[in-house]
Amino acid sequence: MTSDREPVEYITGSAIAEQTYLPGGDISGASLATLADGRRVVIKRGPMVEAEGRMLRAMAETGAPVPAVYGWQSHCLVMEHIESGAIDTHDRWHALAETLLCLTGSNADAFGWSEDYALKDVNVSNTRSGNWAHFWRKNRLLCHLPHLDPELARRVEALAEHMEDLLPSAPDMALVHGDLWAGNIVHANDGRAVLIDPCAYIGHRDVDVASLTVFDNPPPSFFDALQLEHGWQARQPIYRLWMWLVHVRLFGASYRSAVTRDLDLLGF
Repeated sequence: MTSDREPVEYITGSAIAEQTYLPGGDISGASLATLADGRRVVIKRGPMVEAEGRMLRAMAETGAPVPAVYGWQSHCLVMEHIESGAIDTHDRWHALAETLLCLTGSNADAFGWSEDYALKDVNVSNTRSGNWAHFWRKNRLLCHLPHLDPELARRVEALAEHMEDLLPSAPDMALVHGDLWAGNIVHANDGRAVLIDPCAYIGHRDVDVASLTVFDNPPPSFFDALQLEHGWQARQPIYRLWMWLVHVRLFGASYRSAVTRDLDLLGF
């Protein structure tokens, strides 16, 4: 961990007094450090941390709660440490709805992002498009075909060819987190739902809502608070497929049944 000392001191102006690894880190290794001046910071290392820092700063500009980014150098990102707290389940969902509402109303001129990203070995293409259905078909479905078995690839491709019928071409734009699940939300001791580890881009906010249903079951009050566009329920399996396909590629065939389940729901 001594390799972190020089970039952290350059970024923060303070030396590391104590440092411990944090659990997780499938994509980038993270640690918690106490600095000589008493501050506690999170340090992340990896090939994509500079891009993550830029995403977090873009999210912060919307007013959404995210860790403050102190800076990055030599594939080392230094961020504010958020203290988590014991928050009631209902209050957690309410706080998360408030956070996601901050990300709505983008005035961008196209869907996508200024740079691609990566989740470990899975490239996340963010090539911009003025048509949302085209963006999702190319960058979130067809991109997986070379990495799937022939039968699954055939079904995903068949779905992709019908995107113009199933997704709006010009939904209200939002800055989406892009990889939203419970592990990427810190429920702070002040009640805020703070977003971490983004895979952000300009897209349809239904994407984040669908991601939350991959491993969790949000209550109806959460969806009601977001005032989603008509037809959002029918779009959920399409957007969940992005998460399932990434999991198939990262973690193996145990997630294949989840892909086929949502394809079955969609009739493909």
